[in-house]
Amino acid sequence: MDLKQLRDNIDTIDSQILSLFLERMELCRNVAEYKKANNLPVFQGGREDEVIRRIREQTGDANLENGTAALFTTIMDISKHLQNQALLDNAPDYVFSEPDFINASEIGCQGTSGANSEAAAKMIFGNKPVKFFHSFEDVFKAVESGEIQYGVLPIHNSTAGSVTATYDLMGKYSTYIVRTVCVEINHCLAAKAPIKPEEISCVYSHPQALAQCSDYLTAHGLKSKDYGNTATAAEFVKASQESDRLAAICSRDCAEALGLHIISDTVADCPVNRTKFICISKNLQVMPDADTISVMLQIPHTQGSLYRMLTKFYINGMNLCKLESRPVRDGSFEVMFYLDFTGKVTDRHVKALMTDLSNNLEYFRFLGTFREE
Repeated sequence: MDLKQLRDNIDTIDSQILSLFLERMELCRNVAEYKKANNLPVFQGGREDEVIRRIREQTGDANLENGTAALFTTIMDISKHLQNQALLDNAPDYVFSEPDFINASEIGCQGTSGANSEAAAKMIFGNKPVKFFHSFEDVFKAVESGEIQYGVLPIHNSTAGSVTATYDLMGKYSTYIVRTVCVEINHCLAAKAPIKPEEISCVYSHPQALAQCSDYLTAHGLKSKDYGNTATAAEFVKASQESDRLAAICSRDCAEALGLHIISDTVADCPVNRTKFICISKNLQVMPDADTISVMLQIPHTQGSLYRMLTKFYINGMNLCKLESRPVRDGSFEVMFYLDFTGKVTDRHVKALMTDLSNNLEYFRFLGTFREE
């Protein structure tokens, strides 16, 4: 038998598989109607375990057992998706309001005037006054308590990656992402008085800024120390003695506003340096053009659990824009996943997926929806 004949036979078998698959899905729709009429849950773990055990026993080839288990697990996940859609036809939508950025009067961010967070806030709220907080956590606390209506925080940089502190705090506080904006970051190295790079004793800035300028710092053999914010680092340098020979990495606008001497304005590792900021609120708010959904979840520490979870997004036709993981701080080695994916919360497919994740995972939380900038 030549290669063409082999491929023709495979095509014939694929057609048979497709026909049987469609027949199975029709039966699953009937099962969904029965469960709906009898108020039964979609997920029945005992039934799934029974099917997979039987499939493994019938495979007859030890090398293919995991493959057939994965195949039928995926088929059952597709079945659950169809059943969720049928059961949720009349389910209530998420309760939300539309953000009112124009009339907002209580806005907060971390740092001080001249910080990049303030620039992000201005992109959303114009020239409205901003309340500054000492730390990212203070911003989350203020939003959750109702002290401020909106908080603006960095979440990802195009050079240094994710702002891990923000991710950790999203898991700790009950807030929602309502919008994102991207700010062009232009770092400079500034000191209180004219000084050569090799004369600097220490450079202060936010850890992300130091990471974004690591090549310059290494090339000049400069010692660095973390500071809460680029703008507050610049204020710290401004308040220091000239003899201390301190410098800060901050924005040019911040350096000029404080009267610092700019040693170099080409200190970033990458000339194109952008940071994404999130705007958070206490209650779920959804912009009409919101097209991206953010969630956090924890999956079982079992074989194939990550593959199975990711397959759900493909089955539902939703593109994953981001997948981040952070350790669960409970002494274990478990991780929490943060995902952004395309979709609208009013879409029934999204509702079915979110219900599936919520019902079948160890931990699931909806973090908000926004338009991807």
